[in-house]
Amino acid sequence: MLIFGHILHDWDLPTKKMLLRKAHNALRPGGAVIVYDAMIDNDRRESVFGLLMSLNMLIETPGGFDYTLADGAAWMTAAGFHHIKAEPLAGPHSMLVGFR
Repeated sequence: MLIFGHILHDWDLPTKKMLLRKAHNALRPGGAVIVYDAMIDNDRRESVFGLLMSLNMLIETPGGFDYTLADGAAWMTAAGFHHIKAEPLAGPHSMLVGFR
């Protein structure tokens, strides 16, 4: 199992995708990756904290940004993960779990 906690939002899109590919390659079959961040709802209407965190990442990093649950799931699928599930966490955070 690999856990990416408040990691992906630090990076631009190509780096986010590269990190997920490397995670997939590092895991054994049946292994899992957990990604948690202040993810934005898919309609971009309710996750005020996630939207503000995305703005903050755009200001503080060269290419970082927060993302929707659907975006994160699509990147995980492209990296080779399957059975991807989204789960809300306490406060404004959510997690995506995907299996190799």
